[in-house]
Formats: sequence, structure tokens, C-alpha cells
Amino acid sequence: QVRLMESGGGLVQSGGSLRLSCAMSGFPIVAVNMTWIRQAPGKGLEWVSLMEAEGGVTYFPDSVKGRFTMSRDDAKNTLYLQMDSLMDEDTGVYYCATGAPPDFGDWGQGTQVTVSS
Repeated sequence: QVRLMESGGGLVQSGGSLRLSCAMSGFPIVAVNMTWIRQAPGKGLEWVSLMEAEGGVTYFPDSVKGRFTMSRDDAKNTLYLQMDSLMDEDTGVYYCATGAPPDFGDWGQGTQVTVSS
């Protein structure tokens, strides 16, 4: 059974940084595409980073490109999302999920990120 657990969210000032973690159990993280997805208050889901299983190549939408980076620790079976130069519009609940847009499989419970100006 695959389980995903996010952590690392919190309150940060505009321009600050946070690092989110996604611990995976039940399946090797290197064997599956992984995506970070967020949901801002009153808005729909938006994927913010994707890592391909093969080679660990990452992709980002324009809204976060240059500010977010994604990495993984294969030994810890954990995924990370480093978020820098945070802006108010980055506020939301952040989820990690298996799969790639638009087809996702398992999801974590989410972690809240709040950016205050």
C-alpha cells in the first residue's frame, strides 16, 4: 500500500523560503513519476513541479519556474520541494502525488503554506 506524507509547510513572509518534504512508503520513489500540486484558497488544483522517474528530470510551470526546485533522496524514499522567493499567490495546500499531469494516482494529505506580505 502506497502512502505519502507531506511536511514542512508553515507561515513565511513574502520573499522567504520553505522546503516541503514528501515521505513515501510502500513503493520505491525512483520507480514512479512524482508531482507536487497545490490548491490556493477558492481555486482549483495546479501542478507546480514534476519529476520523471527515469533520470529525475524536472519540469515546472511558468508560475514557479526559477523559484521552485524539486529533488529526491532515493535512500530516504523522500521527495522535496524547495520554494524560494515566495509570493502571496503561492499560498495554498501543497500535495505530493504519484503520476504526472493530468493523471495522478496516490495523494498525500497535504501541507499548508501561507505567505504573508
